[in-house]
Amino acid sequence: MLRALSFCILCLITVPAFAGLFNDAEARQQIQQLQTRLAVTEDSLTKLDASNKQLMSSLLDMQTLIESQSAEIRKLHGQNEELVHNLQDAEKRQKDFYVDLDGRLRRFETADAATPEKPTVTKNKPDDSLNETRALEAAYSFYKAEKYPEAVSAFQEFLTGYPKSANTANVRYWTGNAYFVLKDYKSSLENFQVLASKFDTYPKIAEVMFNIADCQELLNDNDAAKVTLKQIATKFPNSDAATKAKKELATLK
Repeated sequence: MLRALSFCILCLITVPAFAGLFNDAEARQQIQQLQTRLAVTEDSLTKLDASNKQLMSSLLDMQTLIESQSAEIRKLHGQNEELVHNLQDAEKRQKDFYVDLDGRLRRFETADAATPEKPTVTKNKPDDSLNETRALEAAYSFYKAEKYPEAVSAFQEFLTGYPKSANTANVRYWTGNAYFVLKDYKSSLENFQVLASKFDTYPKIAEVMFNIADCQELLNDNDAAKVTLKQIATKFPNSDAATKAKKELATLK
């Protein structure tokens, strides 16, 4: 009886101890699982952070590329506007040129004036103003009809036949423009240079100098063109030619 009672007491003492051992093992297992999950989470966060950094780097590269392309587009847009403006200027100069021709020669047009197949120039007759007028009319009629080679030939004959004519400066101007239309920029340049050197008080001298710069540029002599454009800006600062000269200087390299 005493032995049975001792056994029962021993069992009562042992059960809590086993229960305590079981609870500790379970807690350790849960802690290990939690640590494992935490390690996995940290690894995932590390990978996610690396991915985010790579994504941010890619986004920054893309933003830089977009900004670069935007700047290039703005540059091209500016160049396009400049080309359009230059084209409009060229068209306006050509229109003004024709208007100027008509205005300057209107006083020479008479009711009985006829356009000959080849102008007749009577040379070196100071008192023969009628022949001079008709020769000038004939030369201009070719130009007005857009017969530029014939116009150049007729203007040259006029200059030879009437070297002291009051219209010499005008004829030089028209001859230079006729050559320019024919894309004979060398001959055009020569006529404009003669006009600029001998008739520095010519009303359209600033425009003449701008035409000289145009010819020089088209003849690939940009250095000379720069010099001419700077002269225009200095000598005629308030003229339309000076405004165009400054814009043209900005485009020359």
